[in-house]
Amino acid sequence: MLPSENRLRRRDDFATAVRRGRRAGRPHLVVHLSGGKDPHPAAETPLPPRAGFVVSKAVGNAVARNRVKRRLRHLVRDRLSVLPPGSLVVVRALPGADGATYDQLARDLDAALERLLGGVRT
Repeated sequence: MLPSENRLRRRDDFATAVRRGRRAGRPHLVVHLSGGKDPHPAAETPLPPRAGFVVSKAVGNAVARNRVKRRLRHLVRDRLSVLPPGSLVVVRALPGADGATYDQLARDLDAALERLLGGVRT
């Protein structure tokens, strides 16, 4: 489970990450990353990186979608340390994500983040 301070909840935050951020596609997922600028600058200290997930009905039934979300949450939680402070990440699962193994999802996520972060190893 992602810590509360690392979750994207607002529709505006999802829209910011998807529309203004960079995108990297892989066979089972697409990762959108919006840089360290907070769209709601209320605090002086930088916010921690925050992540959200989009898993549509095209992925499968409710059981399949929840399984994919759980796997992606766990994978992103382990990679929060490589994300810049204040960044917004949206991971969108593609229709084949339910058939992918945990290791395949991890490889896809690592490759997408490496591309978006400019070669930083996760």
